[in-house]
Amino acid sequence: MNKKIISIVFLCLTLALFSCDDKLSDVATSMSLPAHLNITMPTDLEGVAGAKISEETFEIKNVTTGRVTTYNSRNGINLAPGLYDVSYEAVVEITDDNGNVTTKNIQAFTQGVEISAENSTINLVTFVYVPTDDFIISEVFFTGTLRPTGNQYYGDDYIKIYNNTDHVLYADGLTLLESKFTTTQKYNYRPNVMANSFTVHAIYTIPGSGTDYPVQPGEELLICDTGIDHRVANENSFDLSHADFEWYDVSTSPTNLDIDSPTVPNLDKWYCYTLSFFLLHNRGFRAWALARIPIDKEQYLSQYLYRYNYEIVVEAGTYPMSQQAYKIPNEWIVDAVNCSVAAEYAWNVTHSSLDRGYAYCGTMDHDKTRYFHSVRRKMLYLKDGKPVLKDTNNSSDDFNSYVIASEIERQGTAIDYQGSACTQRTWDGVTPIN
Repeated sequence: MNKKIISIVFLCLTLALFSCDDKLSDVATSMSLPAHLNITMPTDLEGVAGAKISEETFEIKNVTTGRVTTYNSRNGINLAPGLYDVSYEAVVEITDDNGNVTTKNIQAFTQGVEISAENSTINLVTFVYVPTDDFIISEVFFTGTLRPTGNQYYGDDYIKIYNNTDHVLYADGLTLLESKFTTTQKYNYRPNVMANSFTVHAIYTIPGSGTDYPVQPGEELLICDTGIDHRVANENSFDLSHADFEWYDVSTSPTNLDIDSPTVPNLDKWYCYTLSFFLLHNRGFRAWALARIPIDKEQYLSQYLYRYNYEIVVEAGTYPMSQQAYKIPNEWIVDAVNCSVAAEYAWNVTHSSLDRGYAYCGTMDHDKTRYFHSVRRKMLYLKDGKPVLKDTNNSSDDFNSYVIASEIERQGTAIDYQGSACTQRTWDGVTPIN
């Protein structure tokens, strides 16, 4: 076949392919359905005279493709059939009888909405967003470090909490929680209490009588697994003997004993699922939260046990399950962050009023590059030399994911198993400290 014939054949094939692409595009467009957004106002704003939405934003994510599209109006939204996660923010203006105008921010979040020819309605039940006047989680280091052999090292995980307000906060009684449910496995739990409670399997509280642990604006507390200099056991780790608190467990397993640091005070353990010792989930498939529990330990443990049922469906069949855990009322929670990875993410295990997104380390399950990394809350600006951190109750936006842990930066320790020293210093894993 001569070159001229080959060129003609190639041109014909190319035109045919473009024609097919155009037809597929036309089909996709014709399959798009007008989405109907049904917005329910918060109960305390419902029916309020003079209340109107002045601006609104819809962030719609196609669960299958991962594509996120933002709209600034509920009109003219067309979606192809499929599953969608929808996040909503709006400003409500309230005009009183004297013409004075006040504003409130409202939010909503819903997951797994199916758009089809039979149903293209998206129901969004909103709530008023009020920034917390308490501590926030500024960092979760759950991945851990690696030994020079490349093996996982345990015990140097930590969480940092931050005073993002303009006044002194007292950490006495602040409680650290880890979720029972995971963000990678979604089941139909019955009864479903997520609208009003957070299901947990670890509860550790900062001791104190109320004013023993003051924290100034722009200051933080470091809460860790084991408050020792981990470089003694693993030269690629760092020193946590200066931490503010550690969670310590009296293990019932003689071969799995916890270490009680002589330099770091212990948290008050209210409950933990394990009979040995507690570690943060090192792939980050859970949510972590801070709470103020207004009752004592004995009353809480006697009144807030949650028993639930669900089914595991596999190829071999459907298996009914019954379990129990403790639950924390959502109104006691002052901050929460969901974590996961995109390849495994299924849902958030908190109500949307607590968190509408998730942070991550690594891109897939068992990602070997995740070690030495953490999720760190973004800095907005400096005030009097102290960071003001972002807090919109959307961890996807509020956190820098998959960044070098702050203690590694501060101590200049290893960022990989070969022992390469960290040379950067940042406020939030991204913004350099000049």
